[in-house]
Amino acid sequence: MEPVAPSKAHLGRNVRLLFATRIIRLFAYGLMSVILVLHLAASGLTESQVGLLLTLTLLGDAAISLFITTRADRMGRRRMLLVGALLMIAAGVVFASTQSFALLLLAATVGVISPSGNEVGPFLAVEQAALSQAIPAQRRTAVFAWYNLVGSFATALGSLCGGALAEILQRRGQAPIKSYHTVAMAYSLVAVGMVALFAQLGRDVEADHGRVTESKPAGLWGMKTSRDKVLGLAGLFSIDAFAGGFVVQAFVAYWFHQRFGVSPSVLGEIFFAANMLAGISALSASRLAKRIGLLETMVATHLPSNLLLLLVPLMPNLGLAIVVLLLRFSISQMDVPTRQAYTMALVPPAERSAAAGVTGIARTLGAAISPIAAGPLYASAGLASIPFFIGGGLKVVYDLLIWRSFRRVKIDTGK
Repeated sequence: MEPVAPSKAHLGRNVRLLFATRIIRLFAYGLMSVILVLHLAASGLTESQVGLLLTLTLLGDAAISLFITTRADRMGRRRMLLVGALLMIAAGVVFASTQSFALLLLAATVGVISPSGNEVGPFLAVEQAALSQAIPAQRRTAVFAWYNLVGSFATALGSLCGGALAEILQRRGQAPIKSYHTVAMAYSLVAVGMVALFAQLGRDVEADHGRVTESKPAGLWGMKTSRDKVLGLAGLFSIDAFAGGFVVQAFVAYWFHQRFGVSPSVLGEIFFAANMLAGISALSASRLAKRIGLLETMVATHLPSNLLLLLVPLMPNLGLAIVVLLLRFSISQMDVPTRQAYTMALVPPAERSAAAGVTGIARTLGAAISPIAAGPLYASAGLASIPFFIGGGLKVVYDLLIWRSFRRVKIDTGK
């Protein structure tokens, strides 16, 4: 039986609001990710500068996320979500108004921009904690699957719209950089909508409400009882994210543009299809996890996805490269809702924001390091395929390590 879509009756108002913010945020991330590297190149940045900027973007996101997520349960989840949305607005405004490397670097470091089209910043961790508090443990993976599905669809639509908008404006005579500025301003406007939605969240999203009765966590990591397990998990997640940083959507879009001359609108179509498939694949995760377990689902679906990633640059023409990429995306996200549910099941309720935040930050830090090395590789026609091999190979190593390290760890499955 396939996972059933959560009904309005089952999901409370706050949960529906969090789904809505997920949708418009991922739409904005998709909007920017397809044109981000093209925007930076049109601004006169070298590939090395682009790599540096993407690295500092993710490092800045990690620093902000560490501060927000380890304090959200104590200082207020809604308040911290509003801070993150305001940082998104600021970043978009700067990207829409300047070509200065220094200002773009500052905005990318302090603001919230997603080079991959996937989640960055503090939002996912805090929203996961709030969702876990609002739904039964038995339904957690299914709800997270739908949460990821709507996010993937939103990223897909954002990618399509970002590429199409830039190309339409260019066909009407607008300079490429001006078209990218328009997309960046749209990014800020979407973030304004997030502020409006977050402001409507009720008090029951906060950590001291309802079922969460444990003492509040303390310390730098915001955790007491689960710190060691979470830090071990975070270390492994950072390996996976480091590998993924070599093949973020912005870089892969640039690779298709450079190798096959793909236009912005076609890039948007490719990643629209890719993210649609990724979202649909996430739904299957809940059913599979019920049969074989959360960790087993994470590993069994991630391994073949990474093997397909290794094949993308080996394809001799555009058509085959797209087919393999789409096949990869068709199973690539099945580990995401299971990974999120696994993290929530590993820790007590009062430590969920911190646990999700620390593991999310580890992923961000891992992904932040690799673009600075990947940028020069993508700049060379003879080396542009290497990031795919590095990324895919390291992801396989991650799969083997997480299975070995956590296969005997007991979690709260809600049974």
